[in-house]
Amino acid sequence: MLVHPDEKVPIARLLTFLEHGERMAHDCAKAQAALAEDSGAQRFLLQQAKQEAMHALVFQGAIVWLAPKNLGVSPFLPAMEEYRELLRGRLADNNLLETVLAEQVILEGLGEAILTHIERGLAKRAAPFGRIRRILLRQEEAHHGFGRRWLERAIARGETDAPALQRQAQKYLALSDAMILDLSDLFLAIDEDPTVWAVGVRTFLPEWLREGTENQGRIAQN
Repeated sequence: MLVHPDEKVPIARLLTFLEHGERMAHDCAKAQAALAEDSGAQRFLLQQAKQEAMHALVFQGAIVWLAPKNLGVSPFLPAMEEYRELLRGRLADNNLLETVLAEQVILEGLGEAILTHIERGLAKRAAPFGRIRRILLRQEEAHHGFGRRWLERAIARGETDAPALQRQAQKYLALSDAMILDLSDLFLAIDEDPTVWAVGVRTFLPEWLREGTENQGRIAQN
């Protein structure tokens, strides 16, 4: 079963959102590599930056395949722009730990959640590029896992603690919810409930972070 004609433009617009997210992640990982003191972390972050750039190109190709002429101008996503500015500010302050929370853990968790949902739908519709899509998802999982381990090691070293990270996470989770709210019409166009997706993002958070944020920042259910 192929992607239904009425679904092509909404799915392409969702991929455009992911493309913008990948470009933001590329810029952040590259800047993080310059701040990191550990050589292993530097190598991982530089590799992540390369992978994020490749992901953006893959999404571009998928967007053209889905809607070569019908996509039009991409919608402005104010929540994503605010998220980008927050990241830039923390990078300028050399606050590497908070950027790992915001990028590798929360933003990558959002991307992983959306990719997982989209992958299920595209696989069901026998869409092409299946192998490439699976590679992208594994790489997103690796980036997310790297961030989770970084924070857990920081907690173990006494550099931060779970309550502090939970407090910092509130603004980023609220913006991730707002990003999905910005895309509500696209989700509804493919018969998906955006509130379910927003709640699903939290399943990709570490349990110790989810415990302190599960009742905060969610999209209203009514």
